[in-house]
Amino acid sequence: MPEALDSALAEVRALLLAPGLTRAVAAGRRRGQRPSVVRAELRPVALKSGPRLQIATSDGSRPHTRNVAPGAEADAAVDELLAEPFGNWHVETADATIQLRVTKSGEAQVHRAAASRTAGEPERHDRAKEWLLDPGDPLFREIGGSAAKRRQVDAFLRALAATLPDDLTGPLRVVDLGCGNAYLTFAAYRYLLRRGLDVTLVGVDVREDQRRRNTELAERLGWADRVSFVAGTIAEAPVEPAPDLVLALHACDTATDEALARAVRWDARWVLAAPCCHHDLAAQLRARPAPGPYELLTRQGILRERFADVLTDALRAGLLRLHGYRAEVVEFVDSQHTPRNLLIRARRTAGAPTDGQRSEYRELVGQWGVTPRLETLLAERA
Repeated sequence: MPEALDSALAEVRALLLAPGLTRAVAAGRRRGQRPSVVRAELRPVALKSGPRLQIATSDGSRPHTRNVAPGAEADAAVDELLAEPFGNWHVETADATIQLRVTKSGEAQVHRAAASRTAGEPERHDRAKEWLLDPGDPLFREIGGSAAKRRQVDAFLRALAATLPDDLTGPLRVVDLGCGNAYLTFAAYRYLLRRGLDVTLVGVDVREDQRRRNTELAERLGWADRVSFVAGTIAEAPVEPAPDLVLALHACDTATDEALARAVRWDARWVLAAPCCHHDLAAQLRARPAPGPYELLTRQGILRERFADVLTDALRAGLLRLHGYRAEVVEFVDSQHTPRNLLIRARRTAGAPTDGQRSEYRELVGQWGVTPRLETLLAERA
C-alpha cells in the first residue's frame, strides 16, 4: 500500500473512532479489487445499553446492520472495513469533512473541509442532524417547509444517495412516475444538481392540473429547461429518451406495478419505488382458502391485509430479480411519519436468474394461488 494511502486511511480511522463522528460512507472499489460488500455506512447511535457505533453494510442484495460497543469491538470493526479495497471514503464529523478517493494507480486523493457553524456558535460534539438538503433552501419556500415534509424529503434523499454510486458522473435522466404535487421530484433534482450531476427530470401524473401547476413551479425556480412534466398514465405517458433512474413514490395499488414494469422495459439502471395500498393480492387471498397450515395468517381481515402487503412486495422484489435486478426492500422513513414507509430499491445487473431463483418464485405463487399484477405486465413485455 502506498505510504500516502496508508497515512490517509489512518486519518480516516481516527475520525471514525472519534467522539465527533456524524456519518461516514465507504463505497466503490479500487482497480482490480472488489470489497466483500458494495457499501458501508457508519454513524453513532444512542441505545439503552449506551453509545454504539452503527455499521450498515450491503452486499448488493440485502442489508445488514450491527451496533458495536466503543473500545476494542469498534476498533476491530473499523479496521476490518478499512482493510476492504473501497475506492471512496466520505467521513463527516462535528468539525470537519474528509473525502478520500483512491485513484486507478492506487494513490490517495484527499479533500478536507471544515464544518460550517453559525457565527458565535461554540464548537461541540452534539451538533444537530446534518440535512442532505438544507431546511433553509429556497426550494422549501415553494413546496412548503413543514418539519414533517423536511423529514420525509431528507429520508427519501438518503435512500436516493444510498442507491446511486458515490462516483457517478455524466448525464443522468430521471423520471418520476405518479409525481403528484412533485415536492419529492423537485427535491431529488435539487439534491442531484448539488452533487454536480447533469440531470434532466420528467414528472408524470395523470392529472392535467397537476402538470400545469408543477410546470409553473419549475419556471419560478428557473429549472424549466431541465425539469418538465407530462400528463398521462404511468403505463403510457410519453417519456423520451429512456431514463436511467425511475422513481415511483406512493403510487396506489397496481400503479406501483405499472411503474416497475415500465422501469424494466426501459432497462433503467436504478429504481426507487415506495408502494402505497396493496388491494390486488388482498382480493385474491380473500377469494380462496389459504394453503395449510397457514389459515391463521388470513382468517382475520387485518392480518390478511398486512400479510398481503408483505407478500406483494416480496413477490415484486422476486420478479425484479428474475428480470436482471438486485432488489431489496428497506424502511426509508420512520413509521410515525407515514405508515407506507417501505421502499423497493433495485439496481440493474443484467445477470440471468438462476434455476433456484425461478423455482423459489414459482413455488411461492403456486402455493398461495396468486398472480401478481407485475408478473402479468412483465409477461406482456416478452
